Amino acid sequence: MTVASPAKINLQLGVGGVRADGFHTLATVYQAIGLYDDVTVTRADATTLTVAGEVDVTEVPTDRGNLALRAAALLAEHAGLDAAESAVRVEIHKRIPVAGGMAGGSTDAAAALLACDELWGLVTPPDELLALAARLGSDVPFCLVGGTALGTGRGEVVDRVDDTGSYWWVVALSGRGLSTPAVFAEFDRRHAGRAVPEPEVSRSLLAALSAGDVDALAAALSNDLEPPALGLRPGLGQLLDLGGRPPALARLLSGSGPTCLFLAGNEADATKVRDVLRDAGTTALVAPGPAPGAHVVDAV
Repeated sequence: MTVASPAKINLQLGVGGVRADGFHTLATVYQAIGLYDDVTVTRADATTLTVAGEVDVTEVPTDRGNLALRAAALLAEHAGLDAAESAVRVEIHKRIPVAGGMAGGSTDAAAALLACDELWGLVTPPDELLALAARLGSDVPFCLVGGTALGTGRGEVVDRVDDTGSYWWVVALSGRGLSTPAVFAEFDRRHAGRAVPEPEVSRSLLAALSAGDVDALAAALSNDLEPPALGLRPGLGQLLDLGGRPPALARLLSGSGPTCLFLAGNEADATKVRDVLRDAGTTALVAPGPAPGAHVVDAV
């Protein structure tokens, strides 16, 4: 059973203070884009995991630290399956940057949940699958849902938003990952000693999505983690400046970084932005959005 699951970007990432559970309050608008990892699960005598792909996967764990394996184990526990019944060979083919702020690990977990649910014939109700996803990580539920959605709480409470548009994104990859906990820690350091206001989703952003207005969307993009991420990795500012020139309509750090995003008005302009970045030695891809969430692409 093979499931494709998309990369995530944040059109807005509003960050509040630290909650009692140690997470930050978030108000975010997610969008899935057409850049996918594939996760294949096959019945086996013992559970194993292998990772390959078109990006550097040397930092991806292949033990129980991998979210895809944890997803399979959590679903098996939820369904009451024993070790023999739930043993699977998990194969991950990655196209989404590792530690790039695009939910690569989370989307693999979402794919594994859906793939194992299908393989084992569980027919787990969607609300239960989403609840399991939330236990695995803040971004995992959205990776199941896909499209464009509002994320609240710590990001795990997902509600679809009205989005009538189609958009073209340029994804500029960094040679090194950037630790999400380190970026949040830098955010906290910058706000030490003063209250952080509760984040709210931008009404202008929601209106732009509802109208499918790419220019209005470009004006409404925001990311509260961009300043702390740039503080930790100043060189990203040069990349944002380079790709953000016309014909790009807007530039944005993806989540906690270091992947950078550029919004274009059409595919041709996105290709021009990509080529500028590639000419400067940066790996860059073009991807449409919004895209579907995790879905079965092959079943035997």
